[in-house]
Amino acid sequence: MTTTQRRRPELAAFLRGRRARVTPADVGMPPGFRRRTPGLRREEVAQLSGVGVTWYTWLEQGRPINASAQVLDAVARTLRLDPPEREHLYRLAEVPFEPDPERMTQTVGPEVQGIIDALDPMPAVVYNSRYDVLATNPAYRDLFTVPQARGLAVPNVLWTLFTVSEETCPLVHRERELPVMVATLRSHYGRHVGEPAWEGFVRRLSAASPYFAELWASGEVIQPGRRVKTFRHEAVGEVRLNSQSLSVDGMPECRIVVYTPEDDMSRARIALLRQHREPLWPPTEEGVHEIIRMWQTGNPAS
Repeated sequence: MTTTQRRRPELAAFLRGRRARVTPADVGMPPGFRRRTPGLRREEVAQLSGVGVTWYTWLEQGRPINASAQVLDAVARTLRLDPPEREHLYRLAEVPFEPDPERMTQTVGPEVQGIIDALDPMPAVVYNSRYDVLATNPAYRDLFTVPQARGLAVPNVLWTLFTVSEETCPLVHRERELPVMVATLRSHYGRHVGEPAWEGFVRRLSAASPYFAELWASGEVIQPGRRVKTFRHEAVGEVRLNSQSLSVDGMPECRIVVYTPEDDMSRARIALLRQHREPLWPPTEEGVHEIIRMWQTGNPAS
């Protein structure tokens, strides 16, 4: 049995099950008499969805008919499908699924925040597909917070890296890393072409940074993946970190990025930041010299 042949009976059963749980009262219809159907009738679903009765009957019978996204959306609204059920309907009908652009995640719950907090002293952050910063743990803020980027309505890594001066940018080897990040952004952009939020972001950042505009115009596309990046901190120097992306259930197009030390020196410097978190941010001259002294004498834990 082919994949399509297997999905059709699943689609039929799914539609029948969802139709049975929606009552006439749920959609503002009178219950009527002599109703044997536990939920809506097929002709009622067709009428409320604006499709032909025969077409909907064939769809629910699992016949090999074509369905458009617009028609599936209408059926989903009639059957009161929630977002996961709507996506399931699309998959079974073999129609490309596109998440609702207005539902792009901008916040995280306490469970996800608790996960990244527990990873301290490893820096961890939650990004959406536009590189908006949704949540961070203390180690991430220790290492990556850039004073010039404070006050943004929605903190965004790309905006920070492309608009702060090279001297204050925490990322070393920008000429190597920034093209990769822009190509990653473009790989997600394909799902959002024409959306005002995305188009406005690209337009504003292109105006603020000619370098971003140049990289964006190149059209390069790659997927997120593991990389070794070097960051600088004015108190402890350069830190080499592996970046690893992890998907988050229930948060489409979001990922947790965890940074783990690449070598012993980087591990020691990350630990040093944690031990002296309070005097280091914002860093004082005395705090900086004290940490440098401890590192040079080989006694960072004192």
